[in-house]
Parts: sequence; C-alpha cells; structure tokens
Amino acid sequence: MLISGLFVGMALGFVMQRGRFCVTGAFRDIWVTRNTRWLTAFLVVVAVQSVGVFALDAAGVITLASGAFPWLATIIGGFVFGFAIILAGGCATGTYYRAGEGLVGSWLALMTYALFAAVMKTGPLSGFNTAMRSVTVEQSTFYSVLNVSPWIFVALLVAGVSLAVRHHLSKPRFTMATPPASKTGLAHLLFEKPWNAFATAAIIGLIAIAAWPLSWATGREAGLGITTPSSNAVNYFVTGDPELVDWGVLLVAGILVGSFIAAKSSGEFRIRVPDAATVVKSLSGGALMGVGAALAGGCTIGNAKVETAQFSFQGWTALVFMILGTGLGARLTIMNRGPAAGSGAAGKSPARTAAHG
Repeated sequence: MLISGLFVGMALGFVMQRGRFCVTGAFRDIWVTRNTRWLTAFLVVVAVQSVGVFALDAAGVITLASGAFPWLATIIGGFVFGFAIILAGGCATGTYYRAGEGLVGSWLALMTYALFAAVMKTGPLSGFNTAMRSVTVEQSTFYSVLNVSPWIFVALLVAGVSLAVRHHLSKPRFTMATPPASKTGLAHLLFEKPWNAFATAAIIGLIAIAAWPLSWATGREAGLGITTPSSNAVNYFVTGDPELVDWGVLLVAGILVGSFIAAKSSGEFRIRVPDAATVVKSLSGGALMGVGAALAGGCTIGNAKVETAQFSFQGWTALVFMILGTGLGARLTIMNRGPAAGSGAAGKSPARTAAHG
C-alpha cells in the first residue's frame, strides 16, 4: 500500500501544475492586487476536504484525534513561513511542482526547506522546536470548545465558500489571446486548455480526501503533508534507514514526478537558471520555510489545508499568520518596486501570478 503515496503525489503534482495552483499567489494577491479569487479557490480545497474528512470519520474509516494547541509556535512559525514563501518564490507544494517544471531556483529552495525542516524536527534545533511547541492550551478545535457537532462548522464553511465562488463567477473575466489548439479531445483538455481555478481546487480537495484512507492503511494516521515527509527524506539520505521511507515520502516524490509529466506534456518544462540575487532569496526563503513549517506544525498543506479542514485552532491560526507574513514579504520585496508590482508579479495577470508564487 505504500506505493499509493506515490500515485497520490503524482496526481497532486499533475493537477497543481496544470491548474497553476500555488498558495503563495493566492495569499500574495490579497495584498498586491486586492484580489481574492485564488484565496477563494484555496478555501474550496478546505471545504471539499472537510466534508470528506468528517464523513470518513463518521463511517469509522479514520479516527480524528485532537491534541493541545501549541499557540506560540504556531503564531511565530506561521508568520515566518508566510514571509519565507515570498522569498522562496513558492510555498512547499508550489516549490515541489515548480521544481518539476525545471526551475533551478525552486530546486535550491526545496533543498534548504527539507534540510532545515529536518534540522528543526530531528537535528540540532529539535530541542528548541520542542520547547516552543510545548507552550500550549488544552482545547484544539472550534467545535470541541463550543461542544457542538463539527458538521455545523462544515455546513457554515461550505455555505460561505459557495457564496464566495458564486461572487467570483458572476464577475466578468478578462480573457487573454491564446494560440490555436494543437491537440484535440482529452489531450487538449489535460495538456493545453487552461484549467478553471475552482475546478482545479475541487479536484485537489478530492485528492486530499483520498489521501486519508490510503495513508491510514499504511499506518500513517494522517492526510496530505509535506514538511515531515521532506524531513524524513533528508534523514533517509543521511542515515539510509528504510523505515523513514513511508507513505508521505513517496507522496512528495510523486509531486515531483507528476508535475514533471504535466509540464513536459504541455510544453512548459524548461531548465531555468536564476540570477545570483534569486539564488540567495531561494536558499534563504527555503531555509526559513523549513524553520517556520516545523514550528507551526505544518505548511500550507498540513496546516492551512488539512488542519483547517478539521477546524483546529492550529490550522486556522497558522493560516491567518501565514497570510500576514506573506503581506510583510510582499510589502518589502514586491510592492515597493513601483508600477510593475501593480499586477502581482512583473506585470503578469493574477492567474499567472498564482502560478509563479
């Protein structure tokens, strides 16, 4: 069953690459272009997964458990992570799928992200990480505090996100000129036609749901996750311990494979070597991502998509502070550049901005 992690990762990498779905762009657009379309798409993932997760829990397929809320580490780690993804040019999954596209800067960010996640979780800074995450409060979910059914929160989330999607779909959309189609049928839909943001988000949500029972069947009682698997991959390369290669490690390897297949098949794969300044930002951003994700207990997948779907304080607190950290990063590195920053990233449209975040 471990091999299912590879296939889930391939599906995730393929869909995110073809859908140009990067959380950094979603968070950044809030501050740079005042556009919430991609943030809404991000919340579609959370809402879809939330329905599936609690249905699986109710059916006894998985058993959701909650622990104490490490509030201090979550706040600091979430903010650091949000700032870091601006420097790195992508969140954890965004960095993985862009690495599969051939961006050398993402390769560098990915290496330091995984390395520093390992340093924080099992290396020299593990004591600091543990101490920070030991500052907790007992209650960890919204519905446990209020002593109500989680389905109330699921219904409210689905309703709110549905209204937001309807709002964005009702707006007139600017369409860019595209070259004539060179493919037909399924090949055109998969590799050439631009994917709708909300359809992409719904598919990612379904993949996230499928990850739970498949991962659970291998003894890894969790859903999608990037930071711990990345740390485990580094530890495997250092120690050679095969026990470290679990479902999650195969998941992140699959993201690289899936995004490469998507980029190569759509003609978007190209080795792109960054300049010296971008190299420094990629390396430092990746390192800070690893530190922040370890402190917060997860990245934009493990916290902002998976924990939020369970209505945990950790997930929603991390999401808020990631967005705030992204705002500071955007203010310091993008919004002070003048007119070119007005469209999000070097004059690109919001849709492409999300892809290159």
